[in-house]
Amino acid sequence: MNQDFLTPIKNSVVTHLELQSDLCLGKKITIHTEHEGFPDLENVQIAILGVQEDRNSANNYGCGEGLHFVREKLYELFPGDWNTNIADLGNVLKGNSVTDTYFAVSEIITDLLKKNIIPIIIGGGQDLTYVNYRAYDALEQTVNIAAVDSRFDLGNLDDELTSESYLSKIIMQQPNNLFNYSNVGYQTYFNSQEEIQLLDNLFFDAYRLGKAKQLEEIEPVFRNADIVSIDIGAIRQSEAPANNNASPNGFYGEEICAISRYAGISDKVSSFGVYEYNARLDTNNKTAHLIAQMIWYFIEGVNFRVKDYPFSGKENYQKFTVLLDDDDPLIFYKSNKSGRWWIGIKILSDNKYKRHALIPCTYSDYMDATKQIIPEKWFKAMSKLVQ
Repeated sequence: MNQDFLTPIKNSVVTHLELQSDLCLGKKITIHTEHEGFPDLENVQIAILGVQEDRNSANNYGCGEGLHFVREKLYELFPGDWNTNIADLGNVLKGNSVTDTYFAVSEIITDLLKKNIIPIIIGGGQDLTYVNYRAYDALEQTVNIAAVDSRFDLGNLDDELTSESYLSKIIMQQPNNLFNYSNVGYQTYFNSQEEIQLLDNLFFDAYRLGKAKQLEEIEPVFRNADIVSIDIGAIRQSEAPANNNASPNGFYGEEICAISRYAGISDKVSSFGVYEYNARLDTNNKTAHLIAQMIWYFIEGVNFRVKDYPFSGKENYQKFTVLLDDDDPLIFYKSNKSGRWWIGIKILSDNKYKRHALIPCTYSDYMDATKQIIPEKWFKAMSKLVQ
C-alpha cells in the first residue's frame, strides 16, 4: 500500500484517547499516528479511512473537514464481544486536483480489497462512491451497490462527476461492472418521476422512505450488496444536522444504526462508506456521535457474520420448490445457520453473473410465491440476465 497518500490522525485525537478507559474501543484499534507510524495490516479485517475531499460535494462544502470529531466519539465507545482486528489508516488529504484525490482513494481501496480488508470510508462527498466502485475494477467482478440516500444522484449525462451525478457515471462509463443498484430511503419529492421511471426501466431497486422503515424487509438489499454508501442527508435533520442538504424527514438514529448492522452482517459487503458529514453544521457533535455509533454497529455486524453465503455448500440449506402455473418452478433456500432466505437464479456456469446465482429474499417472498405471486426482486434479476 502506498502510505504516502495517508496522513496520521490529529495529535489532539491521540491526547483525547489517552484520557479514556483502557477498555475503550480506541485502545483496541491500531492507529496511524505521528509517533507510532503506519499500522501493520497483517491480520487486520477492517480499516478506517478518512477522506478530506469536498470540492465535488454539491451544496455541502466543508464535508471533508472535522473527521477528528467522529474519531473521538468512536474511540470513546466500548467494543462488543469482538475478535475483529481494526486499523485506522488516517486521512487522505485534498490533492492538487480532485482527480488526484480520487486516484489516491481508489488505489488505497483496491489494495485493501486485495488484502480482504474491509474499508470504512468517512468524510468527503458521496461522489466518492464512484471512486469506491472503480476500485473494484481490479477484481474483475460484477458489483452491487446499495445507497442509503433521499436522492438518486443521477444528474445529467453531461454533468461533471459530483455528489449529485455520480450514479449516472457508474451506469454509463466503461468498464461497466455494475450488476445491481439499490436505493434505500428515497423521498419522492426530491426525485423527478422521469428518474424514478428510469431506475425501474433499468431493473434497479428503489425503496421509498416509508417502505425502507420496514427494516426486516430491506435487510436482503444489504445482504446482496458489495458496496454500501450512506449519505448523512438521508437521516432526519433533527438527528444529524451536520449536512447542508438535510431535511426534516429521514431515518431516525436507531434505524440508520440497524441498517449499518445489516450491512456489517452481510457476508458479501466488502466496503462501507458514510459521506457528506459537515462538521461546521454540527450541534454538540451530535452527528459525529451518530456516525461513530453507525460504525460501531457495522463492526458489530462484521463480527457476527455467519458465512452462510457464498461460503457454504447447499447441503447447509433447506430447499423449497414452488410450482408455478405457467413457468418453471422457483427454488428457495433457507439457511440452517441463520434462517435467512434466498431465491435461486438459473445461470450458466461460464456466465460472468454466476456470483449472483442466489438472490437474497425474505420469508414473505417465499409465501408470496406459494400464492403464485412472483417476487419482484427475482423478476428484476432475471430481466438483467436476459438482456
